[in-house]
Amino acid sequence: MTPTRLPRTLVVRLDSSGDVLLAGPAVRAVAAGSSYTALLCGPQGAPAGRMLPGVDDVLTYDAPWVGLEPPPVTRAATRQLMETLTAGRFDRALVLVSYHQSPLPVALLLKLAGIGRTAADCEDYPGALLDLRHRRGPHRHEALAALDLAHAAGFPLPPGDDGRLRVLPPPHTTHLTGPEPYVVLHPGAAVPARAWTAGRAARAVAALSAAGHRVVVTGGRAERELTARVAGRHALDLGGATDLPQLAGVLAAARAVVAGNTGPAHLAAAVGTPVVSLFAPVVPADRWAPYGIPHVLLGDPQAACAETRARHCPVPGHPCLDGIGDAEVLAAVAALTDRPADRGEQTERGAAV
Repeated sequence: MTPTRLPRTLVVRLDSSGDVLLAGPAVRAVAAGSSYTALLCGPQGAPAGRMLPGVDDVLTYDAPWVGLEPPPVTRAATRQLMETLTAGRFDRALVLVSYHQSPLPVALLLKLAGIGRTAADCEDYPGALLDLRHRRGPHRHEALAALDLAHAAGFPLPPGDDGRLRVLPPPHTTHLTGPEPYVVLHPGAAVPARAWTAGRAARAVAALSAAGHRVVVTGGRAERELTARVAGRHALDLGGATDLPQLAGVLAAARAVVAGNTGPAHLAAAVGTPVVSLFAPVVPADRWAPYGIPHVLLGDPQAACAETRARHCPVPGHPCLDGIGDAEVLAAVAALTDRPADRGEQTERGAAV
């Protein structure tokens, strides 16, 4: 009897690095049941995709229906994607989207590229574009929703895989941080509504330093002015000094990470570091909170901006995040760094579950 050939599978996640990291457990499930696994990412998510275990190749496509500044629709870009997908000879595809997104634009392109069987979560009528139209469970975390879809498509997690976020081992970064214990504060976010203002972040750094913590401030190349202001004379400024794997190394060695709902918070989860999550309620925490690690959510979940998906805070003074007091931040860091290693996960205001 001839053994069944495992499929060549494409996983699609076209959003940012945080979204791609949250897809990691589903990608590992697919890889365990495939002979070859490629990941189709947007340009912002591709660096994270290259860090995921189980990925044989990362393909990049800047989709006109995704992102904060989507590109125009062009025949040339669409034709190039179609040629790449056709050359991949994929048997199956999983399209991973957030609860408010549609998988149908890319599903049409996958079908035109000859991919045999496509699965996705989808609320809209898909016609012939999907072979498996899966329904997401209510209030399901993004990581679990992706795993649910993978399982429904015939890709369960392999035995021994706990389903947490994971990346390839990051490099050692002691040459950047120094050897002493430290706490990371990451002040930036692609969506300003999900981060502290610079002045509020600077005050938090000063408070952490005064409480005896050595603080390392991280950020991308475009955030150097922000990180310099936030670090001031109280912290080590690593703004623009790391690529994504190096940032993973910095986060992995930290005692805790203080960050908004942004990619580095999910990268911290992927390397097992506890997170104080400054969570603006513009998107729901039950879907986007740090996954699978001890964490504390800080912020006002009942603020007027709740579930608006606003990019810029619509309320003067940004009270849902800037209203968090220094005492709350210090208590959250203490709850995550002073407890035994087997501490339970954390939720709002540090209540253990």
